[in-house]
Amino acid sequence: MESKNSTPPPPSSSPKQPAMAVRIGSMTMRNPVTVASGTFGYGPEYADLVDLNRLGAITVKGIGPEETLGNPTPRTFETRGGMLNAIGLPGPGAQGFIEKYVPFLKQYDTPVIVNIWGKGMEDYGTVVEMLDGEDTVSAYEINLSCPNVKEGGSAFGTDTDSFSRVIELVRGKTQKPIIPKLAPNVSDIGAFAKAAENCGADAISIMNSYPAMAINIETLEPELANRTGGLSGPPIKPIAIKLVWDAFKATKLPIIGMGGIYEPEDAIEFMIAGATAVAVGTANFTDPTTIDRVIDGIEAYLTRKGCSSAGDMVGTVKA
Repeated sequence: MESKNSTPPPPSSSPKQPAMAVRIGSMTMRNPVTVASGTFGYGPEYADLVDLNRLGAITVKGIGPEETLGNPTPRTFETRGGMLNAIGLPGPGAQGFIEKYVPFLKQYDTPVIVNIWGKGMEDYGTVVEMLDGEDTVSAYEINLSCPNVKEGGSAFGTDTDSFSRVIELVRGKTQKPIIPKLAPNVSDIGAFAKAAENCGADAISIMNSYPAMAINIETLEPELANRTGGLSGPPIKPIAIKLVWDAFKATKLPIIGMGGIYEPEDAIEFMIAGATAVAVGTANFTDPTTIDRVIDGIEAYLTRKGCSSAGDMVGTVKA
């Protein structure tokens, strides 16, 4: 029995757990970590390796209006420290996505961001019209920067007029958050970030893979059947960090930063540069546990720094 004169234990000195949730328009992510489109399939591909309910959001592979097969092979090539790909946006199309993948994704309470693309401007509106009645779809990432397709995509992402018209078209089709994915190979990404804001976007994502090429010195032929593709992985991270910082200075929109995130420190660097959330991409191919490590690492960093929320470190770079 405890004595009346006994000294009570001191209060716990453990730091308060920081709030990890972030908002992208009307969508709430339980933490600031999603996956980059094209690196995570549509969910089932990683469900045995990753707890999908732990993610801040699931960003699925690009969906066009109709089923597509993508580019001929070879369409991936491992570079020193990264990956070159020209997959070409193969997918089941909007109706195929609804029939094959929406029932699976309904099992989870994680927001689903659908990456949408089109060969022509009207295709973007068609995809949204087909998907917008699905409650499982939480937001749309508008692919305006893919370097791996010959039509649409990058052509819209490097001209502010076309870029703006696609966003306005999609905005007129849905009340759900829309997130244009910006091209890295533009002279002023701030101008595109501001255009997205003016056209009613809820956030922007930065960056897509960087246009690149590799050549076999014995055959003298490109390593990819498509000749060129997009470079991803650690080599592009410093470029992506700089683009996020540039865009953060130009817009009030939340930014989802991506490009070469392999460790928690990479994700933290993006957030300090100005990203509200981050996406793990190429690392999913080599180590699917990267997502868990990044979530844990962000939380540990916030705790160590005495931050009360994930938003406390966004844009805090001293530059």
